[in-house]
Amino acid sequence: MRNRFESGLTFDELLHTVRKNQELWKDVYSRAQVPEDIVAAVHELTGPWYLLALSEDWCGDAVNLLPVLARLAEQADNIELRILSRDENPDLMDAHLTGGRSRSIPVVMVLDSDFQERGWWGPRPAPLQDWVRREGLALESGPRYREIRRYYARDKGRTFLEEIVHLLETAERVDQLATSG
Repeated sequence: MRNRFESGLTFDELLHTVRKNQELWKDVYSRAQVPEDIVAAVHELTGPWYLLALSEDWCGDAVNLLPVLARLAEQADNIELRILSRDENPDLMDAHLTGGRSRSIPVVMVLDSDFQERGWWGPRPAPLQDWVRREGLALESGPRYREIRRYYARDKGRTFLEEIVHLLETAERVDQLATSG
């Protein structure tokens, strides 16, 4: 998995390659802020940890989430982020299907210092995904996507970052148990 990670784009490289929603990607990134408690929680982790995301530039969820994750990676020296194209990596995508059937993105894989996958996240923060699966499905796509955009505007990536930190903390606890036992 090391080679896959190293072949991925940094977020800055991604910004130079996006074609769809280019201004939105840049705008969300310019406004993205990471709460201090999230940065502090990541700094408490031993590392390094590698985050490998599957994405595409047209994805509305990715454009609202990956810029925030990139800001976290900039502020925490024990994590590193790379992004791969979902469409160019079908084997990775098929190993991380939402509900076992949907190629929904973004997907973020947590890799340890040996580049072994320790968990994965995707494609939306749990409260939003639950809403989409329940009430959201009853709406036509226009109103549904307006509500999704409102969620992201209110949440500002906080829930997503909390879920990523929880994944990292869980992976670290499992590592510590494995080495102490």
